[in-house]
Amino acid sequence: MSRRTATLIIVAVLALTSCSANDGGDPPASRSAIPPASTGPQPTTPSAGASARPQTTAASAPAPVGAAPNRSFPVRVRKLQLSRGEDRPLPTTVWYPATGKGPYPVIVFSHGLTGRPEDYASLLTRWARAGFVVAGAAYPHTSRGAAEFTVLDLVNQPVDASYVLTELLALNRKQGDPLENRLDETHVAAAGHSGGGITTLGMLSGNRDKRLTAAVVLAGRQLLAAPFTGPETPVLFVHGKLDRTVRYADGLAAFEAVPWPRALLTLPRGGHITTGGPDFTRVVTTTTDFWRWSLYGDAPARKRLAATNNFRDDL
Repeated sequence: MSRRTATLIIVAVLALTSCSANDGGDPPASRSAIPPASTGPQPTTPSAGASARPQTTAASAPAPVGAAPNRSFPVRVRKLQLSRGEDRPLPTTVWYPATGKGPYPVIVFSHGLTGRPEDYASLLTRWARAGFVVAGAAYPHTSRGAAEFTVLDLVNQPVDASYVLTELLALNRKQGDPLENRLDETHVAAAGHSGGGITTLGMLSGNRDKRLTAAVVLAGRQLLAAPFTGPETPVLFVHGKLDRTVRYADGLAAFEAVPWPRALLTLPRGGHITTGGPDFTRVVTTTTDFWRWSLYGDAPARKRLAATNNFRDDL
């Protein structure tokens, strides 16, 4: 890593230390916000129906054709003691449908700085209830209570998330495991909030995980501009216009850089916390419909997305 690159990373992430997953408002205005991207013009708010998606040479990977479950499942929670080496423990919480055979699509979720997976239980439980298996690890150097909290460790988290995904999918073939033969290994996704959104975007660019077939970024941005690579992967962004931690313009810049099918749900009065508060129901509904469409191929969910207010639809 060059000295210039390291400097840009430090500048971009220092202010993220105030981010948390707690269901509250933005950090106080006196705290720093993340500075704008270091290169390139700042985007403007998109007009309805506008599209500036660049062309891509990646092989097309259309959404599956099918139907998502039409029922709500009871949810079970389990803990996995994972570790990617002695200095990278990754204790992981899994939310999954307690009944039904599946197979269920898989989502790996990344928390924000000073957060933990259980902080997002209200959202992740609803995804599991809709027929998805969701796994979230507590990252070793950016989670709440970390012995050595290091914001720069964000650059290592995309590999951590891919490792968690690998270990989770292995349970599909583990005899006697509650998830044996219940995971859909062909439809897997990544999602994350704030610093976890940075992690998710890293899995689509510099640390590309080619198994991903969909992604959701909540109040996230790219840490450094990096080209998106690999198979075509639809991405949903959710961002509050009043976000004072990760600026809306920075989230929009990441959205504009995606060369694949993409969508943006704008929360006009929303702040940094997209997983709680008055917008929570809307975030749950939109993200769940996106998963239902992108991972199950559910046509009614696609129609509901198209009718959503403040939704830029380039899917």
